[in-house]
Amino acid sequence: MPDFTSRLKQFRKASPLSFRLLAWILLFSSAFTLLASGIQIYSDYRTDLDQIEERMQVIESGYGSSLTRSLWALDQQSLQTQMEGILSMPDIDHLRLKIEPDSELVMGERPRHSDTLVHSFKLTHNGDRPIPLGELTITADLERVYSDLHRRLGFIVGTQFFTVFIVAVLILWIFRHLITRHLTAMADYTRDLTLTNLSRPLRLDRPDTPSNRHDELGMVTEAINGMRERLNEDMERREKDADEILKFSKAIDQSPSSVLICDRHWKVEYANRKFSQLTGYAPKDIIGRHTSSIIEQGLENRQAQQLWQSVRLQVQRVGVWQGEVNNVRRNGERYWEQLVVTPIKDVNGDITGYLILGEDISIRKRYEQQLLRQANYDILTGLPNRMLAMDRLKLALAQARREENQVGVMFLDLDNFKHINDTLGHDAGDTLLVEAARRVSSCLRGTSTVARLGGDEFLVILPGMTGPEAPGQVADRILETFASPFLLSGQEVFVTTSIGIATFPTDSDDSGTLLQHADAAMYEAKRNGKSAYARFTPEMGEISHERLQMESLMRKALELGEFELYFQPIVDTASGQAVTAEALIRWNNPTLGLVMPDRFIPLAEETGMITSIGEWVIGEACRAASRWRELGGFDVGVAVNVSPRQFRDPGFTNTVKRALEITGLNASLLELEITERLILDNTIETAEILRQLDHYGVRLSVDDFGTGYSALSYLKSYPFDTLKIDKSFIQDVLTETDDSSLVRAIINMAHSLGLNVVAEGVEEEAQTYFLQTEQCDFSQGYYYSRPLPESAFMDWLRTGKR
Repeated sequence: MPDFTSRLKQFRKASPLSFRLLAWILLFSSAFTLLASGIQIYSDYRTDLDQIEERMQVIESGYGSSLTRSLWALDQQSLQTQMEGILSMPDIDHLRLKIEPDSELVMGERPRHSDTLVHSFKLTHNGDRPIPLGELTITADLERVYSDLHRRLGFIVGTQFFTVFIVAVLILWIFRHLITRHLTAMADYTRDLTLTNLSRPLRLDRPDTPSNRHDELGMVTEAINGMRERLNEDMERREKDADEILKFSKAIDQSPSSVLICDRHWKVEYANRKFSQLTGYAPKDIIGRHTSSIIEQGLENRQAQQLWQSVRLQVQRVGVWQGEVNNVRRNGERYWEQLVVTPIKDVNGDITGYLILGEDISIRKRYEQQLLRQANYDILTGLPNRMLAMDRLKLALAQARREENQVGVMFLDLDNFKHINDTLGHDAGDTLLVEAARRVSSCLRGTSTVARLGGDEFLVILPGMTGPEAPGQVADRILETFASPFLLSGQEVFVTTSIGIATFPTDSDDSGTLLQHADAAMYEAKRNGKSAYARFTPEMGEISHERLQMESLMRKALELGEFELYFQPIVDTASGQAVTAEALIRWNNPTLGLVMPDRFIPLAEETGMITSIGEWVIGEACRAASRWRELGGFDVGVAVNVSPRQFRDPGFTNTVKRALEITGLNASLLELEITERLILDNTIETAEILRQLDHYGVRLSVDDFGTGYSALSYLKSYPFDTLKIDKSFIQDVLTETDDSSLVRAIINMAHSLGLNVVAEGVEEEAQTYFLQTEQCDFSQGYYYSRPLPESAFMDWLRTGKR
């Protein structure tokens, strides 16, 4: 017995799974055996009981009638014989016959210590009416039944337990052979499995058949080998990941941006090399410190607290915070830093730390400040530009509404600024603008604003006025400062300004309208003789509206064919024969009527439409000259005025060349009149344009000579053919000695330079004699003809009437 126990323990330790399997098999088999045995014994017990009850039923059916006859006949011998026959039957141990009315007959001995089965039935004589004769009670002893059950129970239980034991041992052996030994091999394999021997696969000691490969052990073997392969792949991936992590670690450490990595409590865990270079702090100086002490060191305490609270809240709510901080390096030097703060999350989305990226943006901030200044201030004068001026005007109007006071708006425009630009050059014009800005600023108090809107236009904002007289006082001071000459290009030049004044809320309560009214008042000041100021009146609004209407109509005039060319002849002074005609534009609008050039040409110059209008004039003038030759045989050229803006257009020379090619006009019959102010703009572009036009064969003339700052060297430098004396000199040539001497000098000077001379504004015959005497080549004026439409001009050519 001790040997069996030790072996059992050994078996349990060596193969616990088999031991448990055996235990469970025995447990469940025993339970099943007991249950099956119980069912079978109970079934046999019920069978025996059914046999006894059936036997009692047979006694009742077989002996009932005979016993009834014997009782009716009172045949005691027969009753005794029949009851002895019944008592001799198996398991019947006791009979008790109760005879009516009060006697009984008992046979056999009633069992005392065993269970019994009792059956009773009545004995009745069936005559005319049923007569009860008695009742027989049969008692059967169950001892034999119980003894048979005990004998069968021992046999069945023994047989079943023996069978279960044999089957359990057989199953255990099969289980050991098919499963547990392989499980042990798998356990030994996995126990010895390391990262160094992943190349050896798991193989079980059993045939490699399809059925074995697809059973549970085969699937486990395949899973273990798959795990081994995945471990191999994971090892390779881990090596690659390690290389990537090393690369990323180097990239972070060598990043051009400073990097801080913090834990969940915002304490620094890592700082890269750039952080040390940027701040001057070594990693050991800041590891373990709270991030706020690093971010906030350049700020005051309250600002630092507000900033840090904002950082934490936004990172928690939005997931990122970025901003600019004016920080301090370890050596005390201030610098601007762009910071980006983001949380670091694990695979479950939980925050494990924080990442802080920093970049030195000091240079960018300086550029931004410069760009901001350029966006809001005029580069040349340093004054606020239009955008900033409009913001300040709106702010001043809002404050005036609250405080119920007035705001003055002054619109300034320099008089004849284009003349200065054209004659003395752009550098002189820039110098004039800077000095003009300084003079205007000197006339203002601290709360006022002077801004440059563009070109030679300035805006003055006078906030907080208590009375309407303040703008006029400021305007007087400005006009007074402009009374002194400006020193431009080494010479003194007198430049005045025209000022328009509008007042809030008297003239308007809207900034845009207020500016328009001040602009309209400025134009009124110019019409009144310049070097003055004018206050806005409702009538000026109508003039401004008319100007806007004219601009709108003029933009459609070319498309609608409303422009016309008039021609005024230029004749040979000696013979009076027409040699050229000057083309003069007119605008015939259905709404405005016939509009003269002095009304719409300045507006076209200002809006830039002069380029397209000038292109149309050149083309139509060339077509007209071609028609004169084709229809009337008149070999008469045509002269066209060129505005400075049109002349400087990049496509001007191509426009001239294209007009000549389309019309077929000889280039020598086209003469372009250039103002003296444009000639004095001694630039490479001017010289190149004039050289190209001369190369085409186009004739060039200087228009209005004597009205500008004449520089005779330019006449020698540029390829001009003709010089036109301004009519202001011709008008008084007979009455003013100075004018006659000046005209005589101009003619002699032009001839000495090889230039032809045209006298403009000839209106009297005596003027023609003077010009003939002085050998002036050509003349032009009302004495010969007013400007005529083309048809009337051709009639004039035919008749020659003056």
